Amino acid sequence: MGDTRTRSCLGWTRACCQDNGAADPEREKRWAELFEQLDLNKDGRIDVNELRTGLAARGFLRGNVEEIVQAGDTNKDGQLDFEEFTEYLRAHEKELRLMFHSLDHNNDGHIDLGELRQCLHDLGVDVSVEQASIILQSMDKDGTMTIDWKEWRDHFLFNPIHNMEDIAHFWKHSLMLDIGELLTVPDEFSERERRSGVVWRQLMAGAMAGAVSRTGTAPLDRLKVFLQVHGSKTPRMNLWTSLSRMVQEGGLRSLWRGNGINVLKIAPESAIKFMAYEQIKRLMRGNKENASLQVQERFIAGSLAGATAQTIIYPMEVLKTRLTLRKTGQFSGMGDCAKKILLNEGVLAFYRGYIPNTLGIIPYAGIDLAVYETLKNAWLQRYSVGSPDPGVLVLLGCGTVSSTCGQLASYPLALVRTRMQAQASVAGAPKLSMVGQFKHIVSQEGVPGLYRGIAPNFLKVIPAVSISYVVYEHMKRALGVGS
Repeated sequence: MGDTRTRSCLGWTRACCQDNGAADPEREKRWAELFEQLDLNKDGRIDVNELRTGLAARGFLRGNVEEIVQAGDTNKDGQLDFEEFTEYLRAHEKELRLMFHSLDHNNDGHIDLGELRQCLHDLGVDVSVEQASIILQSMDKDGTMTIDWKEWRDHFLFNPIHNMEDIAHFWKHSLMLDIGELLTVPDEFSERERRSGVVWRQLMAGAMAGAVSRTGTAPLDRLKVFLQVHGSKTPRMNLWTSLSRMVQEGGLRSLWRGNGINVLKIAPESAIKFMAYEQIKRLMRGNKENASLQVQERFIAGSLAGATAQTIIYPMEVLKTRLTLRKTGQFSGMGDCAKKILLNEGVLAFYRGYIPNTLGIIPYAGIDLAVYETLKNAWLQRYSVGSPDPGVLVLLGCGTVSSTCGQLASYPLALVRTRMQAQASVAGAPKLSMVGQFKHIVSQEGVPGLYRGIAPNFLKVIPAVSISYVVYEHMKRALGVGS
C-alpha cells in the first residue's frame, strides 16, 4: 500500500498524463492535487464514498460516481489508485474533446447558442432559445455566452457520459416522481427514445416508484381521508386520536385499506396521461412539428392530459375512497365494493365528486409547474456553475415546495371531492352538490374546515418523495434507462 501511495503521489512528475503523446504539466499537476484531495483517508486509493463526498464538496458532482469507479477500476478491487484515476480522466477527456469538436461546427474553439440548438435538433430534441440559453449559462463561467474547451471539460469531466446522445439526455430529463397526488406534466421524449422503448421503461420505473411510495405512506393517506370525512363530527379529533380509532376498529393492517386500488391505478393513469399529452401537443403545434412548447403551453397540455386520464380512471378513485373508509367486513374486496355501489347507487355514483376533482387539476398543475420552473430557473441563474438538470437535492427541493404550494391551492376542492365520494357510505351525511358542500363546510366549520386533514398530507410529502426517488433510480438502472 505504501508503494502504491508513493507511486500515486509522484506519478504526475513522470508525464503519465498524455494526449497524443504530449505531456501537459498543468493538467498532470491538477489531477495529482485533486487525487490527493479526494483521497480522504490517505491510503492511496479512492473508493465510491470518497469520490462522491469529495466531488460534491467541490461542486464537481454531475453524474453516477459508481459508474466512474467501475469504468476506471481495471484491477476490479472496487477502488481507484492514481494510475486508474488518471487513465479514466485521460480517456474521458478524449471523448469530451471529440464531442466538443462535433458541436463546434465553425471550428472557432467556442460553442455558441446556434450550434448548441442545432446539435440537440439533430438528436431529435428541440429546445427554445430561452432553454438553450439556460443550458449555455450553466457552463459559461466567463459570461461570454459561449463555451470554450476548458469550460466544457470542467463541466463534464466527472459525468460518465460517452456520446452526444448521453449529453442530450442529461440536459433534457428531470425526475418523474409520484407522491400520490395529482401528477402534472409528463416528461418530454425524443422520437429516438420512443422508438427504442425508453418511454415505456421510464414510465414503468415511475409506476413502480409510485407503487412503493404510496404503499409506504398509505397510513398517512388513510389518515388524511379519515379526517376529511369524519373530522368534523367529533370535537378535538386530531392525528393521534384518529389513528387510534382506526387501529382499534381494524388493527394495524387496516391502516393500508384502499392502498391496493391506489397502487393499481398508477400504471393506467400514467399511460393514458402520457398518450393524451402527446396527442394534445401535436394538436397545439399544428404544422410546426418540431416547435418546442413554452411553459404555459406545457401547463395547458398537461392539465388537459391530466383531466383526460382522470376522466377514464375516476371510478377507481371513488372505489379507493370507499375502500379506504370501509369498516371491517363491509366489503370482501374491490369487486364486491364496485358491485354494491352499482346496485345501491347506480352508475353515476362512480363519478360523484368528478367536477371538483377536475377543477382541482387546474390550480394544482398550474401552481406546481410554475413554482417548480421558477425555483429551478432561479437556482440556475444564481448558481450557474451547476447543470440545467441541477442535481437531485435541488430538484427534490423544488418539487417538494411546488407540490406543497399546489396542494394549498387545490386542497379545498380535493376535500369536497372526497366528501362527495364518501357521502353515500356515511350515515347521516347530507347529499350535497359541490357548491352545497362548500357552503355546508364553511357554515359549520369555518374556512379552516376546508383544510381539514391537510396535516397528514404534508407529513407524507418528504417520505413519499424520498422513497419514490430511491426506487425510481434503482428501477431505471434495472430497466436500462440512464440516470
